[in-house]
Amino acid sequence: MLVVRPAGPRDLDSLLELAILSGPGFTSLPEDPDALSERLELSQASFEGRVEPQSAWYTLMLEDGDTGDIDGVGSVKAAVGLKRPFFSFRVNTNTSSSPSLNVKLTHQTLVLVNECTGWTEVGSLFLKADRRKGGAGRLLSQSRYMLIGAQPDLFADTVLAELRGVFTPDGACPFWDHVAHKFFPMAFDDADRMTGSTDKQFILDLAPRHPIYVELLPEPARAVIGKVHPQGDPAMALLESEGFRPNGLVDIFDAGPTVSCPRDHIRTVRDARVLTVEIADAIDAELPALISTDSIAAFRAVRARADIHGDTVRLASDTAAALKISPGDIVRVKS
Repeated sequence: MLVVRPAGPRDLDSLLELAILSGPGFTSLPEDPDALSERLELSQASFEGRVEPQSAWYTLMLEDGDTGDIDGVGSVKAAVGLKRPFFSFRVNTNTSSSPSLNVKLTHQTLVLVNECTGWTEVGSLFLKADRRKGGAGRLLSQSRYMLIGAQPDLFADTVLAELRGVFTPDGACPFWDHVAHKFFPMAFDDADRMTGSTDKQFILDLAPRHPIYVELLPEPARAVIGKVHPQGDPAMALLESEGFRPNGLVDIFDAGPTVSCPRDHIRTVRDARVLTVEIADAIDAELPALISTDSIAAFRAVRARADIHGDTVRLASDTAAALKISPGDIVRVKS
C-alpha cells in the first residue's frame, strides 16, 4: 500500500535522488544537499508545531509500505512572499485605438509584480517515472489538500501552485534563452538556485523595470508564455480538477503558469468528510477512497476501500495500520 507521510531529516538521500530526477526548472527541488537538508529540518519542525504557522513548510513523501522505497514528494508552504518577495510576470492586455484611422490594437505586456504575499503554495509534486500511473500522482497531490483541510486556519484564504514552463528535449528553455537571460547574465541553473537560496535581491537589482511587449519577442519565446512543461500536464489536470485556474501570472525565468483557488473552494478540502473509525474484516465498497488522519502532527494518507455509515467509516485492519490509527479515531475521507 502506498502511504503519504511527513518528511524529515532521514529522507535526505531519497529527496536528493528525486531532485536529481526532476531535472532543470524545478526550483523547489534543487540538487543541493545542504538546501534539502535545511528543508527537511524545517518540515519536521513544521509538523511538530515548532515554527510560526506562517513559516511552516510541510514536505510529504510517497512511500511504498511494502518496500519502504520513496517514490514521490509533494509539499505545502503555509505562506509565500513574507520573508522573501514572490516575483512573477503579470500578463496584461492593453488596448489602444485611433478613431481617426479607424484602428484598434491589442497588445500584451509582461510586468514584474509581487502579488501573492501571504498566499499558501502547494508544490514540489514529483514522482518517479514508474509511479506515474495507477493513481499514485492523484494520491500524492490530493494528500496536500487533506493536510490543509485538517487545520485550515493554519493556511491562507488563497492557495496557489506554480507549474514548470516549457523546456526542449535537450534541456533548453526558450523563454530563458530569448528573454530572461538578457536581464540575468548567468546560467539558468544558477538563477534557479539563487531564487531558492537567497533573499532574491538580485532579481530586484536586474529584472526589467518597464513592461515587456510580447509582440516584440521572438516567436519561440512568445509561444511558451503560460504553457506547461510536457511532464507537467498531469499535474495541471489534477489542479484543474480541484478548482485551480490560471490567474494571469507566469514565472519570470521559464514563463510557466501560476494557478490559484480559494482555499475553501478546493474540491478535496471542501468535500472530505470527518468520520469516526471502525475496524472490520470485510469492507463493502467497490472503489477506494482517499483517507487521511485529521491531525497535522500525525498526518498520513492512503487510498483504500472505505465503508461509510452515517458518521462512521469502516476500514480494513491493514488500512488502519498504514494510517497508524485505532478504532474511535477521527479520519478525513474523500470518496
